[in-house]
Amino acid sequence: MNKRVLVILGHPTTNSLCGALASSYTAAAKTAGHDVRRINRAELSFDPLLRHGYAEPQELEPDLLKAQEQLTWAEHVVFVYPTWWGSMPALMKGFIDRTFLPGFAFKYHKRSPLWTRLLAGRTAELLVTMDTPPLFNRLVNRSPGDKQMKRSVLQFTGLKPTRANSFGKVRGASDAKRAKWIAKAAKLGSEL
Repeated sequence: MNKRVLVILGHPTTNSLCGALASSYTAAAKTAGHDVRRINRAELSFDPLLRHGYAEPQELEPDLLKAQEQLTWAEHVVFVYPTWWGSMPALMKGFIDRTFLPGFAFKYHKRSPLWTRLLAGRTAELLVTMDTPPLFNRLVNRSPGDKQMKRSVLQFTGLKPTRANSFGKVRGASDAKRAKWIAKAAKLGSEL
């Protein structure tokens, strides 16, 4: 079954390993017959700071309005970003803070601890690079970035996490190893 897929690149440059993973995944998913769109976070123009929390509305810039339209359109969302200090880069966090807002991604209920997940019915996966060996990150660090994204963003808003794919140890990786990771991203896109 063909899906509407949104790939979100959260690296500050498009010519990075993350950019290559996003491009590989995108091309393979298109070849497999999926309708794929892509957001390059570094090319968006907006204030990444949620200036007043949720206390006051903050007008959405045109790029964020378009991003929300694409998230609404998508059936499957792929987040591609590096792990820095155990989590996503600030650029990616700013995108989430400003885009996944109450009334769009979730809705609180008055006098209740419960909320409505407004992005339910969609799936999501992560393609994450890191300098830490992935096994060490899982066993010793306990994958803090993956947990943050899966539990506190995806599940909270209703996106069903399907996979968290780690690519590392990036620092010092050979060209052959990087090519293997790019091929894996293509395989993930083609098997969607």
